[in-house]
Amino acid sequence: MATDRIGVLFVCHANMCRSPLAHGLFVHRARERGVLDQLDVDSAGTWAANGIAPHHGSLHVAQAHGISLDSAGTSRTISPEDLQRFAHVIVMDRANLADVERLRRLSAFGAVEGDQARVRLLRAIETPNAGGGELDVPDPVRGGEPEFQQVYALVDRGCRALLDELFGPA
Repeated sequence: MATDRIGVLFVCHANMCRSPLAHGLFVHRARERGVLDQLDVDSAGTWAANGIAPHHGSLHVAQAHGISLDSAGTSRTISPEDLQRFAHVIVMDRANLADVERLRRLSAFGAVEGDQARVRLLRAIETPNAGGGELDVPDPVRGGEPEFQQVYALVDRGCRALLDELFGPA
């Protein structure tokens, strides 16, 4: 990653529903603000199988709002190197947060060298005083359109809040 670009990695469980949606939404909102060229954006999963396309529910809800998830590519598993590459690792729920924190400590030789990532929950960016389940973006994988619409709204607010934090209010 070039030093003048801000690295942002979105993380969920399987990198199929929430994190690709966040990735695509964040890229879309950053492009609208004219700051996309200042960002290095990606997504990953804590327990992802590599190479799976985004879930049809995420694709559908994004398309319904005029947003492409093409930038999200296919699923991949987060790696220790991601904690060096990205300044901001944004997770979707408290279980993802615990998994990333465990990854941060996975080294037989001590702390992960060069770990620069600020790891936090997406909803905590928008609502810093939230607690418990209010911090989680629910996984819509077994739900229908209403669940994907709810996740879209939560992720969109979180992405906008992150952009406001990084670049100032729009």
